[in-house]
Amino acid sequence: MEKKSAKGYLLLEDGTRYEGKSFGFPKNKIGEVVVNTAMVGYPESLTDPSYMGQILVQTFPMIGNYGMPPCDSVPNTGLSRYLESDKMWVQGYIVSDYSEHYSHWNAESSLAQCLINEKVPALYGVDTRALTKHIREKGVMKGSIVIEGVAESAEDEHFEDRNLVAEASCKEVISYGEGAKRILFIDCGTKHNILRRLIHPDVTLIRVPAEYDFTSMEYDALFVSNGPGNPEKCTHTIANIQKAFKDDKPCFGVCMGHQLFALAVGASIKKLQYGHHGHNQPVQEMDSKKCYITSQNHCYCVAGESLPSDWKEWFVNLNDGTNAGIRHINKPFFSTQFHPECCGGPTDTLFLFDQFLRAVINK
Repeated sequence: MEKKSAKGYLLLEDGTRYEGKSFGFPKNKIGEVVVNTAMVGYPESLTDPSYMGQILVQTFPMIGNYGMPPCDSVPNTGLSRYLESDKMWVQGYIVSDYSEHYSHWNAESSLAQCLINEKVPALYGVDTRALTKHIREKGVMKGSIVIEGVAESAEDEHFEDRNLVAEASCKEVISYGEGAKRILFIDCGTKHNILRRLIHPDVTLIRVPAEYDFTSMEYDALFVSNGPGNPEKCTHTIANIQKAFKDDKPCFGVCMGHQLFALAVGASIKKLQYGHHGHNQPVQEMDSKKCYITSQNHCYCVAGESLPSDWKEWFVNLNDGTNAGIRHINKPFFSTQFHPECCGGPTDTLFLFDQFLRAVINK
């Protein structure tokens, strides 16, 4: 049985306080508090680098009932088989009800044990409904997880001032496969499922750090991944994407990659009041008017009205009208704010990866 004894609380920067009990690592932490509305997928969310610097609040009331999968790797890749990276990236975790007992064919350990192993503080018993309403009314803000009996105070790491993409990115060039077509993959803090989706017998996937100067390399297509933080901090990556756009090679961006595409062509970015985090975001394709349910995880969005004349909005979020995708009017450049490859979420738009691979292989 998991030990759940220490009291704790989440203190928001506006002074609002939410009490709970600790079920993670006994450490005080500061982070940006964001709310995820997904009903499943907490193993994937906790290991998603896009959550770097953030305290994740889960709105679904019961968390932990299917445990955590093993950290197995896909053979010959080094990529996690079941998770989105090889570690947890969140600053802290907040839930309503934590289930001590778990049952799942793929479970290796409890969620609490993994949080403790990864030194991530977590609270259960928090009124997440009230907390979510507060964040949606007041906007995203910083918060501190404070655990009773922990003497040390949490340090403010000023995540908003750092280039988190560079920190979350891989540190060296990594290749997957030996296919004839070469896809250059800019790692901005990628989810492993994106890489798993792009590995193909006809492709050599070349993964490079976010700030790596790839402009002299030979490649057939470019992919830019998701990642954490403020896209405007990624000046080197943006400059390299601008150079890549001078060619006509297929280019695909997802989430952070989408925002970097927009900045590379001179469009503007704005921060949302509380962001989009969950598996239930409806989007509409502008030309066909078809609607899809998507997984999204971001605090910033592209200002669609700021796109230059040779780019157009491709998808729009039906909840709030914000941009969810852009594409060039005659070149094979396109990007989405949502995650077509989502593991632990809807796969309505997975066909976009198939389209990209066909464009590369058949080119």
